[in-house]
Amino acid sequence: MKRIPLKMVRKDLLAIPEYSLPDGYRIRLFEKGDEHHWARVETSVGEFKSEEAALERFNKEFGPYLDDMTKRCLFIENKEGEVIATTTAWYGDLLGNGEISGRIHWVGVTPEYQGQKLAKPLLSAAMNILADHHSKAYLTSQTTSYQAINMYLNYGFEPFLTGPTCDEAWSLLEDVLNRKIIG
Repeated sequence: MKRIPLKMVRKDLLAIPEYSLPDGYRIRLFEKGDEHHWARVETSVGEFKSEEAALERFNKEFGPYLDDMTKRCLFIENKEGEVIATTTAWYGDLLGNGEISGRIHWVGVTPEYQGQKLAKPLLSAAMNILADHHSKAYLTSQTTSYQAINMYLNYGFEPFLTGPTCDEAWSLLEDVLNRKIIG
């Protein structure tokens, strides 16, 4: 599938779907020193070529905000206490106009744990954190993450049309997901 970047928005943070983790898993917040867990998960899902590159990005993007990370970054641990998934209930300026909104950021579940009903409980937990601080949210993704896009649509996120590639991206997603998304 062609990889086209896209954005999605959720106009409010009310009525967040709730899902429980399967037995044996737990969600916990980031603690200082957890950077390597984040880097390992994000590298495992193909976001980075190496854990070193992931750590560089982490330090650039989150390094100055580690106190915020302890309240906003989530991990899922398996029965052995190994971190196997992460996301961050972050914030940002979607429109570039100074208005800060909540942001679902860097969602990742290691490949060997994908399909085990972990992403929805993780997203629910992150959105509940966002709801404590913001009235709306956004995220960025790409067409190749169509399974995640489907989940985001089911969580009330809608396409945010920003440019000429948007029509192609959402048309592609309508075909692959076999659902009407635009109009």
